[in-house]
Amino acid sequence: MSRIAGCFAALKENNKTALIPFITAGDPHRDVTVPLMHTLVEQGADIIELGVPFSDPMADGPVIQRASERALENNMSLRDVLAVVTEFRKTNSATPVVLMGYLNPIEIMGYEAFAAAAQDAGVDGVLTVDIPPEEGNDLINAMRAHELDPIYLLAPTSTEERIRKITSTASGFVYYVSLKGVTGAANLDVDAVSAKLDAIRQTTEMPVGVGFGIKDAATAKAMAAIADAVVVGSAIVQRVEDNAGDTAAIQSSVGELIAEMRTAIDAI
Repeated sequence: MSRIAGCFAALKENNKTALIPFITAGDPHRDVTVPLMHTLVEQGADIIELGVPFSDPMADGPVIQRASERALENNMSLRDVLAVVTEFRKTNSATPVVLMGYLNPIEIMGYEAFAAAAQDAGVDGVLTVDIPPEEGNDLINAMRAHELDPIYLLAPTSTEERIRKITSTASGFVYYVSLKGVTGAANLDVDAVSAKLDAIRQTTEMPVGVGFGIKDAATAKAMAAIADAVVVGSAIVQRVEDNAGDTAAIQSSVGELIAEMRTAIDAI
């Protein structure tokens, strides 16, 4: 059983919802990322989504775009991100790590080389925003050969046919984008999200996580009542930006937010 599958199985047994925070590797500088990953786990994260910096993060709003820019200014490459996971794994062998990013850096490294290096580093899953499953066979095959879960996004506009295509290709979990737009946008419509999750669950038994628009303990709690996982990104990355000059303040502020969300989720 993979780390991701094992994590969700344990949570289901305890009737708990997963909390999946996102941070960008190398933001605001390299030395922050691994300690911050440990802080996330200490304060209640179940899975970590680690952003791979990219120059054109089209699915991301301005907060995460700026995080990518800061990380790229630090010359943070895909290989550096894998080195971060390797370092994290020296003291944490249990928490699943999912890389979230775009195809170009993987394309440059090569699918097989990337998948092998990711497995060696201790990566568990990969969410590549800009390659649909129809065009991703070579990458999917390389990831499966190296025991990496390909994770895909579903949207409010996804048709039943599209949902079936994604859920038949993905593994680990499915990531439902709760609103039309980019990360950090708009307000959540809980009833609409709930209806879409019902439709997704008719096609798969995989856990379904919900992200985009989750900004505080209240929205995390609302999503935890209907989803298998709550994914939060921009609210965390904003706190990183607000405290960029003080590593201790970053850990304290982000840790406080994760602890609040964990408490709210567990109160369901």
